[in-house]
Amino acid sequence: METKNKSRKTFFTIGLIFLIGFFVASMAGVLRFSCVPQEPRVSEVFAASSVRPPLSFADLAEKLKPAVVNISTTKIVKRGGGFRSPFGDEFPFDRFFGGDDFFRRFFGDMPERTFKKKKSLGSGFIINRDGYIFTNNHVVEKADKIMVRLSSGKEYDADVVGRDAKTDIALIKIKPAGDLPVVEIGDSDKLRVGDWVIAIGNPFGLEQTVTAGIVSAKGRVIGAGPYDNFIQTDASINPGNSGGPLFDLNGKVVGINTAIVARAQGIGFAIPVNMAKIILPELKEKGKVTRGWLGVTVQDITEDIAGNLKLKETAGALVSDVFEGDPADKAGIKAGDIIIEIDGKKIKDTRELLRIVASFSVGKKIDIKVLRDGKKKVLNITIAEREEKKELAGTEQEERESFEMMVQDITPEIARHLGLSDAKGVVVAQVKEGGSADEAGIKPGDVILQVNRVKVSSLKDYLREISRKGTGESCLLLIKRGKRAFFVAIRKG
Repeated sequence: METKNKSRKTFFTIGLIFLIGFFVASMAGVLRFSCVPQEPRVSEVFAASSVRPPLSFADLAEKLKPAVVNISTTKIVKRGGGFRSPFGDEFPFDRFFGGDDFFRRFFGDMPERTFKKKKSLGSGFIINRDGYIFTNNHVVEKADKIMVRLSSGKEYDADVVGRDAKTDIALIKIKPAGDLPVVEIGDSDKLRVGDWVIAIGNPFGLEQTVTAGIVSAKGRVIGAGPYDNFIQTDASINPGNSGGPLFDLNGKVVGINTAIVARAQGIGFAIPVNMAKIILPELKEKGKVTRGWLGVTVQDITEDIAGNLKLKETAGALVSDVFEGDPADKAGIKAGDIIIEIDGKKIKDTRELLRIVASFSVGKKIDIKVLRDGKKKVLNITIAEREEKKELAGTEQEERESFEMMVQDITPEIARHLGLSDAKGVVVAQVKEGGSADEAGIKPGDVILQVNRVKVSSLKDYLREISRKGTGESCLLLIKRGKRAFFVAIRKG
């Protein structure tokens, strides 16, 4: 009996010790968590900030929609008297037989008939009460007639005031009968990844469609042109949204909706509105944009180049050529210099250099900081005007994208992959969908052997030969695809 009592006492003692230990451990945990700062919950972040997750965009959308317009265009097309190629508009052997012209010659001359094609192409937004409207260049560039429809249903004929193909921005104007609703222009530089944005436009002709999302990324390069600097957003953008506004939650325009990724979801691109603000005065006054240039060819610095030159980083633009008598030459810039700063702005790569130089007014004097033989040197240069038909400054990248395709040297690895006997020529790396190269039938993996009957063995040869042709002029390329070779005539954009 005594043994049983001792056992019970021992059991209760152990249980009591366990309970006391558990209590002490729990209190220690409470104290520890109360003393050590913890990561705030999402709800706590919103509660502590002035920003609240929007419950509805209705009031904002109602306020903004009147300043967004639908843009439709009319294109006049002439065809032979009622006769068309049996293959329709897309005759598969146009470059060999001349399409409809071939059949016209075969069957004899026939009187031409005029047709009108009308298609709702895009969107725009009114920037002042005089009737000026921003949209995309690709929305209006081939139009013979432009019609603008307001949210009220009123329609107006519009005239093109100015266009800039390189940034895909156009300024058009209507003559309103009364007061117009206008947008407020914001500051796209202040946008942050994760900010809410609203897109308003006419996707597939569905007028006044509102979509919302966030800024997914900034400074995107998508191969649309030499001045790519897109805002990426997951606000739904579709064909017909082109030229429409991207708003922030303050109701200010921060971008111009421009491009989408085919077959992708939640990936759209907008031109930063600050880019449009910079060129607006010239579009109004001259109808075009005059850009500055240096007179050099530059290229990005790869890890291999950085290692060879004993550089600590790959930032900057490497000068590969300087054109005699041009601003860079007069300032003392030499091939092999690395441009690391211009007008006080640090240079990350060639595209950034190009954008900055293009924004300078002609005649502006600036300081350029270069790295030469490991030492920094500051040079003074006077910006000149960019002439499109001259072999110019800018970047090698621009010429490589002349036909809306990307080309590069053929490395031994690429030659092996393509089954080539040698590494001579240049290979097509990318082709922009719907671009001039795509329409000419050029495909990634094609090898360019000649430009205008001149043999090209390297990217340098290729760039030299295509630079001899100005914008809008035709080049004859000899293409090799597998075991087959053929010529393609293509216009330089």
